[in-house]
Amino acid sequence: MRELSLNNQKPVTRNRFKKERRKVDLRGFFKKCVRLVSVLVVAAMVVLVVCELYGFLARTTFLNLERIEVSGLKKLKREELLAAAAVKPGDDLLSMRLSRMGEQLAKNPWIESVKVRRTFPHSLSIAIVEREPVGIVSMGYLYYLDAKGEIFKPLQEGDSLDFPVITGFSEEDILRDPAGSKQTLKSMLGLLEQLRGNRGGITVADISELHYDKGFGFTLFTMSRGLPIRLGTDGFQEKLDRLARVYGELQNQISGLEYIDLDYSDRIVVKKS
Repeated sequence: MRELSLNNQKPVTRNRFKKERRKVDLRGFFKKCVRLVSVLVVAAMVVLVVCELYGFLARTTFLNLERIEVSGLKKLKREELLAAAAVKPGDDLLSMRLSRMGEQLAKNPWIESVKVRRTFPHSLSIAIVEREPVGIVSMGYLYYLDAKGEIFKPLQEGDSLDFPVITGFSEEDILRDPAGSKQTLKSMLGLLEQLRGNRGGITVADISELHYDKGFGFTLFTMSRGLPIRLGTDGFQEKLDRLARVYGELQNQISGLEYIDLDYSDRIVVKKS
C-alpha cells in the first residue's frame, strides 16, 4: 500500500475578503439625537402653549354662554329641552360638542329635526321642528301618528285623545312590511284629509275610528252608534261626494241602520238593522 504523505495535502485556503470594520460616526449620531430632541421639545412647547391659550380663553368671560335662543316649541317646554341638551348660561361656549347635543335632543320622540348653532362670543341657538299628531294608531297600545305616516310615540297620561283612532294594524305587520304599512297609513291620512275638507257630508268630527282590512279596504265608524261606512280601497272623494247627497236624509235613520256601503261605482247600499 502506498503511504500517503501529509506533505501532498493542499493547504486550506482562507477567505481573502476580510470584512472591513465600519467606523461609528459618533458626531453625526449625536447631532441627529440633538435634532430629534429639539423637535420634540419644540412640539411639546407648542402643545403646552395651545393648552394654556385654550384654558385662558375658556376662563375668560367673553366666551362664556350668556344667551340661549330656542325656537320651534309647541308641545315641549323650554326647561325640559335645555335639561335634555345639558346646557345652561355660564357654560364654556368653546368646548360645547354641538353634534352630541343634537343627538341627545333628537332622542325625544316629539322632535322631528334639530339644529344647534353657536354664535361667538356668547350665544347658542337651538331650532327644532316638532312632530304634530294627526291620528292615533291602536296596536294593543295607543301610538301617535304624524302627517308623514310615522308612528312616533306611545300615548301617556295627559296626552290628548282628540284624534281619529286607526285600527287594523299590528306591531307584527309594521315589522314585517314597514314600507307597505307606512304607505297604507299615508293613504288613511289622505282619506282623513279629504274628510276634513268635506262639505255637506260626513267629516272628521263625525268619525270615531278608521279601520283597515286587507280584503275589504277602509271602513269608517261614526261617532253616533259606531255605524260602519265602507269605502273600499280607492275613489274616496267620489264616494264621499255621493254620500254627501243623501247623508242629511240618513241622519234621522242612523239608529236603524246596520251599515252603509259605498264600495260601488254608481250607487250606495244602505242596510237596515
